[in-house]
Amino acid sequence: MDTSAGQDSLRPWIASYPEGIDWHARIDETPVHEQVLAACAKNPGAPALDFLGGTTTFGELAQRINAFAGALQSQFGVKKGTRVALMLPNTPFYPIAYYGVLRAGGTVVNCNPLYTVPELTHIVANAGAEIMVTLDLRQIYEKGEALQKAGHAKTLIVAHFPNALPTVKKILFSIAKRKDLARPVYSDRIVSFESLLARGDKPGVVAIDPRKDIAIQQYTGGTTGIPKGALLSHANISANVSQIDKWGDGLFYAPSKVIAVLPFFHIFAMTVCLNVPLSNGIPVIMLPRFELKDLLGVFARTKANILPSVPTLLNAVARADSVTPEQLASLEVAISGGAALPDEVRHAFAKKSSKAILAEGYGLTETSPVVCCAALRKPSKPMSIGLPLPGTDIRFVDVDSGEVVGIGQNGELQVKGPQVMLGYYDNAEASRDVFMDGWLRTGDVGHMDEEGYVFLVDRIKDLIICSGFNVYPRVIEEALMAHAAVEEVNVIGVPDEYRGEAPIAFIKLKAGQSASEADLKSFLNGTLNKIEMPREIIFKDALPKTLIGKLSKKELREEYAQNKGAKR
Repeated sequence: MDTSAGQDSLRPWIASYPEGIDWHARIDETPVHEQVLAACAKNPGAPALDFLGGTTTFGELAQRINAFAGALQSQFGVKKGTRVALMLPNTPFYPIAYYGVLRAGGTVVNCNPLYTVPELTHIVANAGAEIMVTLDLRQIYEKGEALQKAGHAKTLIVAHFPNALPTVKKILFSIAKRKDLARPVYSDRIVSFESLLARGDKPGVVAIDPRKDIAIQQYTGGTTGIPKGALLSHANISANVSQIDKWGDGLFYAPSKVIAVLPFFHIFAMTVCLNVPLSNGIPVIMLPRFELKDLLGVFARTKANILPSVPTLLNAVARADSVTPEQLASLEVAISGGAALPDEVRHAFAKKSSKAILAEGYGLTETSPVVCCAALRKPSKPMSIGLPLPGTDIRFVDVDSGEVVGIGQNGELQVKGPQVMLGYYDNAEASRDVFMDGWLRTGDVGHMDEEGYVFLVDRIKDLIICSGFNVYPRVIEEALMAHAAVEEVNVIGVPDEYRGEAPIAFIKLKAGQSASEADLKSFLNGTLNKIEMPREIIFKDALPKTLIGKLSKKELREEYAQNKGAKR
């Protein structure tokens, strides 16, 4: 990448960088499992993982990673190119398996445990995963068993969930929740996770080429089509860890503690909640899912100071009457990713945690994932996703002409940097289409201001063409979120005989609040123009979300087509 002064004139964001952060700093591409094992060796007695109060030290973590890697090699012949699927929630088993696969030379294929069997079948079959690692929790195990019986994974490695719990909780779970456990019949094809660790096998040396060898085959969310496997090299993964580390300017070092309530199998959590803290030798406080009471309990017990999050989680914390600023006193930085952060949520959260920095970031599966982020040590520009990370170049391109647009003009955000994927697995056409002149096309529309701050407007695929004009759902959503009775809103475009497409707004009201469609449309008068005004406002008790809490338009489109479209 050209780093000359002439090129820097095309990078206005550099002048806005916080003091001490260098865009040109060397990006570390050492494979992340090597970094984590080095951190384990440096301070083996320090806590690495905390799961519901049970801890794993860095020394214990290293021993288990190496034992699992050795067993994968000796028992199953895992080598470079072997795909190993992980279908695990946040438990200590995940980092052991994740780094164990990488240490053995294999490629991790993350699977969402809440996916249906057909959805999992596509991912596992497309990836050609030979092994799947999962839990004996019945609702998860039965999916893995179905995949194994169908031949989509030759071998199922099953961890015993109670072994992740502290002693007292383990006993209580075994008594009160034993019906939730499956009873695997172990064989040469269904193998106990614990038995593999007990072997104590030593992994052999694997010569990794960081820029060519694939660490993670991460499948896109599938919200706009069939999931594709993004090929993320070891260098891609470690580069993004290095970039975030530099952007944090010392944040991700002792005595910091990171709360991991977002699932590790999602690219955001995998990098920010797992790889970054563990490679720097600081503990990860795990929660298997988001429950407000449990999250507050973690703050009280651990005094953790970093919370990677998503807007819906932040909204839940901000809107809960039971949450007090004292309960969030240890929080220094909340990083919001996964979806646009509404301004109303930003303000509401600030009332609950006035001292914490709420930094919005932006990324995608194809970029390992972080591209831009607001400053983590001082307040940034509201409504901006911040500045490009060190070593990252961006540009905005006119959606129709493909020409680069100027400062302040909307266009498609495109990215270059060491974190950008190599391509999609077994999909040459999609790999060609996602790049333009060597730049990754993100599908997101936005602009950059004169100081290099990036602002997103919407997804290209979510854009509503109404009477020939571009209507951005996010503009309508922001306007509706300003109403005191509105808790959540999601806007989609639907076919319209007169205008081509028209916006429809789905609303969840706050508990105890009321508002009619007429009330909300009256409220929007003067804020939205006639073209942007929703044709219809539909009230719902809950809005569909992805597992990480991102509001999902896919289900709303399907629901509207079934329930409303047929009537029109």
